Order: sequence, then structure tokens, then C-alpha cells
Amino acid sequence: AAARAGAKVAYYTRLGDDAFGRMFLELWQREQVDASGVGIDAHAHTGVYFVTHGASGHEFSYLRAGSAASRMTPADLPRDVLGRSRFVHASGISLAISSTACDAVLAAFELARANGAKVSFDSNLRLKLWPLARARAMIGAAAGRADYFFPSLEDARALTGIENEDALVDWAHALGAKHVFLKLGPEGVILSDGTRRERLAGHRVQAVDATGAGDCFAGSALARIAAGDSIWDAARYANAAAALATTGFGAVAPLPRPDAVRALLAGGGR
Repeated sequence: AAARAGAKVAYYTRLGDDAFGRMFLELWQREQVDASGVGIDAHAHTGVYFVTHGASGHEFSYLRAGSAASRMTPADLPRDVLGRSRFVHASGISLAISSTACDAVLAAFELARANGAKVSFDSNLRLKLWPLARARAMIGAAAGRADYFFPSLEDARALTGIENEDALVDWAHALGAKHVFLKLGPEGVILSDGTRRERLAGHRVQAVDATGAGDCFAGSALARIAAGDSIWDAARYANAAAALATTGFGAVAPLPRPDAVRALLAGGGR
């Protein structure tokens, strides 16, 4: 998503030496994402998840236990790539897949901060992967290190038991997050820098699949911040990009290019 929005992007994970792993490498090459730091684990499979669709939306089934990514450790991190990065982003899913992967994410954040980079984190709560109590603790620890925190409304309510949206933004800042983007799904986003707070309405589109929309929002926002936009302008762009990402099936194919996002923004309204 960040690459399609115009950012120069590198990705880190570990893959199995298998067909799925090679498909990821080919995808990143096509999308001009630097995968030079990606590790290949000959003794584990590439992590996989399946998405099914029904009346209540999409549902995920995971094959991540014992995967190559779950075997990552802080020692595996590509320190040269991290050292060249201005922003380091991770997801709560990487915290959830194993204790060593969790340690690797937090270590990456510490390296980023030591190198003067900004830290970005998306809660991506998946309770099929870990217990709620541990999720609360580790997501809180990661969010507390974040310059940019991207919780969804659903995640934030599950983590806190709080319903009120403004109170959830307050919770995120209380953890230590400097800038908060509370994603509201089709209703848009609330963003806050701790002193100013703004709500952006969602865009009306013909949505068919929300898979990856939150990731699209985060990647698009970071790309625009990296390009020099304010968080407010970056959120407007990301809000439109995420809406467009729901108009096709899958987590990659519908990710929009800048011309489509600009066209939606130029149309105005919802």
C-alpha cells in the first residue's frame, strides 16, 4: 500500500523455501518493494491465512503456528535496512505469532528510535492467535513506543471495554502513542496529535471486501507523511485510499494508485 502511494519501501519477514514464499518474493519485486532483508527458512513453511466471506463480512483462518515468520528472533533483524529507514511499521499480528517474533518487533522499534526513525504500529488484534490478556499487555507496550498508532475501533473496544470513541483516543495517548488514527471502518477515522482532534467521514463506495483496508490506510498515511504531508492531509488521503481498497477482492489487487485516490478526493462528499 505504501509503495503504491509512492513511498520507497522495504519489507522484513521470514519465508519458507516453498511456492508460497516464492510468490511473495515475486509480488514484492513487481511492486518495487525491497525484500533484500527477508530471511528464508528451509526448515519451516511460509505462514498462510485463508479469507472467507459471508453475510457478516470476512473471516480469517490461520496456518501460522510453526511458520517461518513465527521463528524470527531479534537476532534475525536486518539491521542495515532498519538503519536506513525513516519509519518502521509493524502489526499486532507479528506480536501474536510467537514470543520471539514479539521480541523481534519490540527490538526493531528500539533500533528505529535509536537511529532517529519514527515508529508506527497497527493493533491488528486477532484473538485466534493469542489470549486477550497477553494481547492487551503487548499491544500496549508496542503502542507506547509509537509515534503513529493505528487502532481500529473494533480492536480498541475489545482491548479496553470502552465504547466511547473519544475516550478510546484518550486511552491510546495514555499508553504513550503520540499520534492516533482511530479507524472507524466505513465511518471514517478520528485522528489526534494530543492537542487537536479531527473526525473525517468515510467515503461511499461499492464495497465488496474489507480485507486489508486497515493496512491500506496505515501504509497510505505513512507514505504521505514521508512525502511531507501533515498528519491531517495524510489521513484524508489514507481515508480515501482505504475506501477504494474495499471495492475489490483480496488484500493486494484493489490497493489504489494515487490517481484513483486523488480522483475520489476531488469528487468531494461521501
